[in-house]
Amino acid sequence: MKDQVNDRTDQYGGSLENCCRFALEIVEAVANEIGAERVGIRLSPFADYLESGDSNPKELGLYMAESLNKYGILYCPMVEPRMNGVLEKPNTSDSLLPMRKAFKGSFIVAGGYDREEGNNAIIENRTDLVAYGRPFLANPDLPRRFELNVHLNKYDRETFYTSDPVIGYTDYPFLEDSA
Repeated sequence: MKDQVNDRTDQYGGSLENCCRFALEIVEAVANEIGAERVGIRLSPFADYLESGDSNPKELGLYMAESLNKYGILYCPMVEPRMNGVLEKPNTSDSLLPMRKAFKGSFIVAGGYDREEGNNAIIENRTDLVAYGRPFLANPDLPRRFELNVHLNKYDRETFYTSDPVIGYTDYPFLEDSA
C-alpha cells in the first residue's frame, strides 16, 4: 500500500486508491467467504520499517479506515505513529484519532502502551481496545498485574524470533513465581 515501496504502474499502483486496492480486495474476499463479523485487518500506516514508509501516512490510514467500512468488518488494529520504526516512543503530534473516528467497527490501538496510557486511551474514547504485545509476552498474567497495578517483567528483545534454543516465549515468570 505504501508509496515508497509500491512502484507499480498498473491498477495496483500510482494513486492512493490503486495502492490500497489489493488489500481491500483481500478483505472483501475473506469477508465474503467467512463473514465480515470474523474479519479484521491490522494496519501500520506510520511505520517506516526497512524504508517502507508512505509520503502521507495520515491520508493512507484515513483512506483505509473509511474504505473498510464498506465491508462491515469487525475490527481494525492500528499501530501508533509513535512506533514508526524506532525502539523507543518518540514524541509526535500524529494521532490515530481521525482513523478511529472514521472506522465503524471495533478500533484497537497498539504500540508501546503501558497500563495508564491504555486506560486513558479507553477513557478518552480514542479506542475501543488496547493491544499489548511485548508486555503480554513477558507477563503471561498481564491482566492480573494490571488489576493489582504491580511491576511487570521486562521483555528480552534478544529472545525474539529465536528458534534454538527456544527461550523467552514460555519461560517468563508469573506474578506468584517472581515475588
